Amino acid sequence: MKVDLHNHTVLCNHATGSVNAYVEAAIARGTEYFGFSDHAPMGFDPEYRMDFLQMQIYEQWVREAQERYKDKITVLLGYEVDYLPGYMDERVLKRSCDYLIGSVHFIDEWGFDNPEYIHKYEGIDMDVLYSRYFELIEAMALSGKFDIIGHLDLLKVFKFFPKTDIRILAKNALKAIKKANMTVEINVSGLRKPVGEAYPSPLLLESITQLEIPITFSSDAHRPDQVGMFTDESEALARSFGYSTCATYRNRDREMIKF
Repeated sequence: MKVDLHNHTVLCNHATGSVNAYVEAAIARGTEYFGFSDHAPMGFDPEYRMDFLQMQIYEQWVREAQERYKDKITVLLGYEVDYLPGYMDERVLKRSCDYLIGSVHFIDEWGFDNPEYIHKYEGIDMDVLYSRYFELIEAMALSGKFDIIGHLDLLKVFKFFPKTDIRILAKNALKAIKKANMTVEINVSGLRKPVGEAYPSPLLLESITQLEIPITFSSDAHRPDQVGMFTDESEALARSFGYSTCATYRNRDREMIKF
């Protein structure tokens, strides 16, 4: 991936490898813009994210990598922020960084992508659940606080799908993303998960293309060996929908790069 903006560090408590190892893997893969966007702190689910006192450490690690590898790659500083009403914190949202990825991992405090809680899918009307999920995506976009939508259709991770065409269920969310001038990432981590498909799906990419919403690319790596995986597949997917440029960010300003 020429641009790879969504990657993690050990501070999230469920990733391995040093910051340097991630950057060196990106250099080896031919990446030109590599972003860290580790799970931002909040007062919920602390075992899967850094705490507020670690933000300075995280930013120091990234800045040191920016200086160390400045002649080989552009290293960027971001945060992946959970959109969870009642728990988002201005200490994160107002932080000086290159970009904020907004993600929905929780529906009414249920971590639906955590295999520990997969039993909660039993008996659920998936159309209702997907509608609720995309309502949260819509609200997140309309908040105006984020630059990139993280793994747009993450709810499919365990291969639970709605009966209704997902383009219909996501329609208002996509309109909100367009209105907010946000970017949608093609996140290949789904290819490592039970669903075996990148986020978002080709059906959603069809609607995203029609709305002329820009895209970017993300490994969503939690280990250095995951950096740049499925580059050919992700870029081919984007090109199949007519994309030839992708977004990168500096100080919350978007720039489009040919890939």
